[in-house]
Amino acid sequence: MADPLREYQHKRDLNTTPEPVGRQKHKRSGRALHYCIQKHDASHLHYDFRLELDGTLKSWAIPKGPSLDPSVRRLAIHVEDHPMEYATFEGHIPEGHYGAGDVIVWDQGIWSPEGDPHEGYVQGRLRFILLGEKLAGRWNLFRTRLAGKKEQWLLVKSNDEQARAEADYNVLEAQPESVLSGLPL
Repeated sequence: MADPLREYQHKRDLNTTPEPVGRQKHKRSGRALHYCIQKHDASHLHYDFRLELDGTLKSWAIPKGPSLDPSVRRLAIHVEDHPMEYATFEGHIPEGHYGAGDVIVWDQGIWSPEGDPHEGYVQGRLRFILLGEKLAGRWNLFRTRLAGKKEQWLLVKSNDEQARAEADYNVLEAQPESVLSGLPL
């Protein structure tokens, strides 16, 4: 079986970056699945959405960040799996390194898949509930057929009690700070 963190480790000089190495093996023991969203000011400001699955964090870069508005579809570019330890990583990735820039944990919590998450991930249709510090309720990640170097997905909020029109409330502007340190990016 291929190492799911091989691409992550290959892209980084783990001797000189403060990012987690990711050598630990994580096994689920009936506990809740974690998620995090990191605000990352790299070459372009974006948000990294990470869902725990099979002992790693499945990851998507969301250029415009999540929206609570069900009418808004946000591009989510699938990127390499990250180690579980990355869920609490905040800091500065030095210039010259992959992903150079500042990172904060913008949101974190647990996610509950609707249906089999492995099947949904493979088929490109994940439906789930988030219970986080900033985001909650039902969400959807759908793989598109758009051309690109990496798989392109869409992150869409379901129309539920936690949904809000973006014109009324922009969660990214209203709550820009880290859920760990309380600091802005």
